[in-house]
Amino acid sequence: MPHESGDEQQAHMADGPAAPAYGPARVRRSRRKPRKKTLRYVAWGALGVVLIGGGGVAYAWQHLNGNIQGTDVNAALGHDRPSQQKNGSMNILLLGSDSRAGTHGKFGSGVSGARADTAMVLHVDKTHKRASVVSIPRDTMVERPQCAKPHGGEAAGAQQAMFNSSYQVGGPACTVKTVEKMSGVRMDHYLEVDFKGFQKLIDELGGVDITTRKAIHDPNSGLALSAGKHTLKGKQALELVRTRHGVGDGSDLGRIQLQQAFIKALIHRADTVDPLGSPAKSYDLADTATKTISADSELASADKLLGLAKELKGISPDRTNMVTMPVTYDAQDSGRVLPLDKASHKVWSALRHDRPIPKSATQDSVGDRTDSPVTAGT
Repeated sequence: MPHESGDEQQAHMADGPAAPAYGPARVRRSRRKPRKKTLRYVAWGALGVVLIGGGGVAYAWQHLNGNIQGTDVNAALGHDRPSQQKNGSMNILLLGSDSRAGTHGKFGSGVSGARADTAMVLHVDKTHKRASVVSIPRDTMVERPQCAKPHGGEAAGAQQAMFNSSYQVGGPACTVKTVEKMSGVRMDHYLEVDFKGFQKLIDELGGVDITTRKAIHDPNSGLALSAGKHTLKGKQALELVRTRHGVGDGSDLGRIQLQQAFIKALIHRADTVDPLGSPAKSYDLADTATKTISADSELASADKLLGLAKELKGISPDRTNMVTMPVTYDAQDSGRVLPLDKASHKVWSALRHDRPIPKSATQDSVGDRTDSPVTAGT
């Protein structure tokens, strides 16, 4: 397999000393100790943020609009994209990064050194009653297309690049382009979560209920949970979704399962919020939510997010199918995974044709090999 370019190597090293080792045999590598560990963002939170923040808030629109940062993805990508689906279904790329990317109509800012460490494709079916979520492991080796840089110029493409390097070299528009290139599925929108507001949002919400099948202890994230029922406030919620070493094989794949379980719990919690019961609290939630997310320019307004929230409100956790893009361990590098081409084609084809993802698509993938130790609710 070809070696990474300098951009990819820098992106991977910048994330800290604990790059995930996916395979049974771990490779020992020398690394410089970073000055501080990069906190991971949670893109799946964008769905919960929209569901919570949009509900029923009909005042202070101008202030809320001012909170939202937008990126003009269409201007950045042009016309060389998959065709739009005309059947009423919708595809949204949910991103988590260490920088708010939108800059009110431009391609992005503050991208240098930032990475999309978590990415999920949310497909809402034409009835808007069911959804599929496909997680893309951050260390998947993919073909990264040539992308426009946020501040001018072009970022060269790469045949073998780490998926999360697309954000670093070209911002959210490049990540959208990379996903569309690998899937053949057009992204109608993108939403990005800002970690700084996420903890506050969970605290304002009163916590999220989960159940752990077994104890989870991860000294790296700081999480320590006994087996049983828990209501996680903001700090513990962040520790949970950052946890990697306390579950599975210690890789990013185990963390993805925790994230998928947590988003279902977050959707369940959002359904209990009564926006009319406490207008002041609802506004606080909306204010925090709009400060927490960035979006494409077509979605970057309070009324558009409210409309999206209403459309997604009918999708319950039991109507949301969550999978990881089919992957296998990279035999040449235990810290990377490779797409299973035929299986991935089944996944993306299902989304393109607005059909449920067949179970056969993920049966040979290492990403969905084990059950998550966490379930939604108590």
